[in-house]
Amino acid sequence: MQILPPSQYSFPDPIEFDPEGEGLICIGADLSPSTLFEAYSTGLFPWFSEGEPICWWSPEPRCIIRPYDYLPSKSLLRNMKKMDYKITINHAFETVIRSCSLPRSYADETWISEDIIQGYCAMFEAGYGYSVEVWENDTVVGGLYGISIGHGCFGESMFSTRTDVSKMAFYTLMLIGQEHHLPWIDCQLVNDHLLSLGACTLSRQQYLKSLQDVVKQPPIDWKKYQDSVFSSKTIAQWAQLSD
Repeated sequence: MQILPPSQYSFPDPIEFDPEGEGLICIGADLSPSTLFEAYSTGLFPWFSEGEPICWWSPEPRCIIRPYDYLPSKSLLRNMKKMDYKITINHAFETVIRSCSLPRSYADETWISEDIIQGYCAMFEAGYGYSVEVWENDTVVGGLYGISIGHGCFGESMFSTRTDVSKMAFYTLMLIGQEHHLPWIDCQLVNDHLLSLGACTLSRQQYLKSLQDVVKQPPIDWKKYQDSVFSSKTIAQWAQLSD
């Protein structure tokens, strides 16, 4: 993990700058690792469309999921035991983020631009990104990626080209969160899919107060997992490792 130089940008306090809770805090800056580190540590994340200036958000409320609150469905566990998928950590970050950037069946556009891809790949190379990959033979068929600062685990996006494989990646992330006793994993914006997985909300003030402590904690030991390849059949019982 690299020690990043200080960011040349300072982000405003979200509550002071946006007391009404509209969410948009500021516009501009760049997507360098130092800037992204500063933004996430302040409670902000970038969200904008291709061709637009960089917009930084801190929504009210904040969507989070507590790893110990997540319960995989019985059908997911059955599929994990039945299918012969392989699951890895940090083996194919760029493949995952580029797969997440592709248009979905319900939307022609994506917010994951080439600038976002380059910025987050640089963040990963600096040691502050993570990915979970689900493989069918030699092809990544699902996964997720995010940012990791201290005990702060910030989820960004996930994709799947097979039934339940993004949920398999999500379950794997929850187990890592349980093993490291993470208080929450940041999901940013509320949506029905996340709520169906067990997500809930914190007020922005609650989230920012927790964040101040979380980012100062020791970093998650991703290397502990990235040297291994897991079978989906065994991941289904992995909860025993975090007891």
